[in-house]
Amino acid sequence: MSRESRPDAVLDNPVWAALDGPHRDFAETGPAGLAARYGAGVSPFAALADPEDPHAWTDLAELVGPGREVWLTGLPTPPAGWETLMSIPGVQLDGRAVRAEEEPEAVLLGPADVPEMLELVELTRPGPFGGRTVELGTYLGIRRGGALVAMAGERMRPPGWSEISAVCTHPGHRGEGLAGRLIRAVAAAVRDRGDSPFLHAAAENTSAIGLYLAMGFTLRREPVFIGVRTPDTKD
Repeated sequence: MSRESRPDAVLDNPVWAALDGPHRDFAETGPAGLAARYGAGVSPFAALADPEDPHAWTDLAELVGPGREVWLTGLPTPPAGWETLMSIPGVQLDGRAVRAEEEPEAVLLGPADVPEMLELVELTRPGPFGGRTVELGTYLGIRRGGALVAMAGERMRPPGWSEISAVCTHPGHRGEGLAGRLIRAVAAAVRDRGDSPFLHAAAENTSAIGLYLAMGFTLRREPVFIGVRTPDTKD
């Protein structure tokens, strides 16, 4: 089976596959149609149709504007004139073998819950999460005494897949298994739609990766998350 015909091939460039597919309504696209990014407040990620194509990088620079920051994932090498601001080694995990099950204690989160979600994200730092990220898919939370103490949801959605993201638990409630329960519940929502779950994590977050592997996730790829600055045409 060729790489292109594998059912997981879209995960090699998941942001592009999402913005060119199920998340097209969230996409801002370059003038040549070779680059795209999520809108403000949704996600900081952008993507190239082909990271080896210099025209795609030019298209992204025109989309983002001169001297602006944007995030990419995969194994891209920016061309001359681009500045790499940060590079974070990561892992991409395939969740097709994970047992999915509903969680009776989980509640569906929506726009009205965003202030609490942002507070929990600020406290726990699970990764990028903005005021509109909740619009990308199903987000579930667990409340204790009325307060949101754990959550997980969906971010990128390449065709046939959905990324479980924003997995976080209030420090005062860690060790209760809340993260695992919510991951399985989000995975159930993904499966009900006919898709398969996957996720990303920073390589240094070994405790979270250990949990994911114990749940049945398998290592698929080791991408790098990079923050880059577009060329400043004023120079």
